[in-house]
Amino acid sequence: MKKHTALVVGARGVIGGNLLRHLQNTGGWEIIGLSRRGGVGGTAATGDTDDTAGIAGTAVTHIAVDLLDRDATTAALAGLECVTHIFYAAYQDRATWSELVPPNLAMLTNVVDAIEPIANDLVHISLMQGYKVYGAHLGPFKTPAREDDPPHMPPEFNVDQQQFLEHRQTEASWTWSALRPSVVAGVGLGNPMNLTMVIAVYASVCRELGIPFRFPGKPGAYTSLIEMTDADLLAKATVWAATNPAGANQAYNIANGDVFRWESMWATIAKFFELEVAPPLPMSLADVMADKGPLWNTMVQKYDLLRTPYSDVSSWAFGDFVFGWDYDVIADTSKARRAGFHEYIETEAMFADIFTALRTARIIP
Repeated sequence: MKKHTALVVGARGVIGGNLLRHLQNTGGWEIIGLSRRGGVGGTAATGDTDDTAGIAGTAVTHIAVDLLDRDATTAALAGLECVTHIFYAAYQDRATWSELVPPNLAMLTNVVDAIEPIANDLVHISLMQGYKVYGAHLGPFKTPAREDDPPHMPPEFNVDQQQFLEHRQTEASWTWSALRPSVVAGVGLGNPMNLTMVIAVYASVCRELGIPFRFPGKPGAYTSLIEMTDADLLAKATVWAATNPAGANQAYNIANGDVFRWESMWATIAKFFELEVAPPLPMSLADVMADKGPLWNTMVQKYDLLRTPYSDVSSWAFGDFVFGWDYDVIADTSKARRAGFHEYIETEAMFADIFTALRTARIIP
């Protein structure tokens, strides 16, 4: 049986790294990881961790390239005629919503422009999106959000990327799918949007300082409904949509399958870290955690942790962003279930598994 060949774009991130692992565990795939820093045998800087390290029988070809450089992207991908599936999960952060559009649209365009003319067996392009499609980042929005909800006022790079694929697909033999997770949780370093890392390091610092575990977000965020998406679950959904006829040219909301409020989950997390809970206190993590780098370095020495730079374990601005949602952030995931994807995971168990994995890897004490 002929193997598929996956090009995972953004292979060093939480989403891309977990997707690599899932493809390897599934079998039947040749895998190429694409990222700016590369992976095993690539150009990873000292102190960086490789998202595929430790996997038995690793057989991932890593390519390092700046996707914003169109010529460099074309040159780096020139020999990939074998690609059958593009899994796009790359992201470039910028200061404003409008500034996000040009680089993120350009990277996707450069990859497709490089691969499509040479990969005659290209079957599918998978696009990673999120609830920003529904305006979740702007303020209270219609919930539970559905894939067919009307669009909001641009700019929004997720929408522009999907429109690019829709237009390109009209004259192509391949199909596309768009996965829309909630806040994605998984093990990964150096990612600007890793809430589990935010919580784990914040809790570890609270414990080191001997202070209680306080929810730092807006009062309304403590009691609003929210859901999350486990990175492993998302990987399964991504491959399912890319290889199932029901996923052709469709968008799917993907979440764990349960919803929660921080007012109850916070106590559960505190118990894991053996911390007392105190009443919430709104504060900017970007401000109050800005001076904790020296303390973190001391903790790394004290507990013999992996020598990870403070900048790689702290995504404080993203924590402030999520903890500022004083409204419900939930979506309807029934479309995926009706199409045949029935996986789910309990969010409380997900947090425990990820925190345990971080300890096992000696990333947190």
